Amino acid sequence: MKKLISNLVLVLFMSLVVVGCKKKADEATTSEAKEVAVTETSAEKYKVNAAESTIEWKGFKPTATHNGTINIENGVFKVDNGMIKSGTFLIDMKSIVVLDLEGKAKSNLESHLMGTVAGKEGDFFNTNQFPSALFEVTGSEVAEGGKTILKGNLDLKGVKNNISFPVSITQEGDMLKINSDAFTIDRTKWGANFGSKSIFDNLGDKFVNDEIELKITVSASKA
Repeated sequence: MKKLISNLVLVLFMSLVVVGCKKKADEATTSEAKEVAVTETSAEKYKVNAAESTIEWKGFKPTATHNGTINIENGVFKVDNGMIKSGTFLIDMKSIVVLDLEGKAKSNLESHLMGTVAGKEGDFFNTNQFPSALFEVTGSEVAEGGKTILKGNLDLKGVKNNISFPVSITQEGDMLKINSDAFTIDRTKWGANFGSKSIFDNLGDKFVNDEIELKITVSASKA
């Protein structure tokens, strides 16, 4: 009986180790903003369906992980031979939702992230001053495993940087689907500095990770 219990404890321990060592999302390649892509007229135009498009996010700190969504407001893509040639989508930063909390804890975190709390407007995204973020395609290239590396300028909180991340592109009839792998960006590169150990000293364990994990889902129909 003792041996059985020991084996069960060992299995449980190993399961926790596997979960704890789960591969983190890759960080998007980030660089200075680049020239926005312009497309030839032969490319097919697709208009983003806002109701079927979203950005899932995760934020991390030593004591918790929080997750939620942000709405994609509108957008347009141009595609030629299965490759994204140009495009943009607008992100509604006032639509930030926290999914893992309820009640006052949920509303407090949402307000803090959106910067609607007096005296804390600039901690994260200051949506009263910067209600929208914009992604503009600067290029794309074929990657391994049927993926595409999508490159574009992310204009967030008045700061513009270029990011690259892997996506899957599917065209079926008049529909276009763009699904990114989970990837991370360093929020401090866009001036969202609250609780960052790379910005502030002596935070101890009361810090918030610089990395935000994102997963983008875009559905668009032929215009």
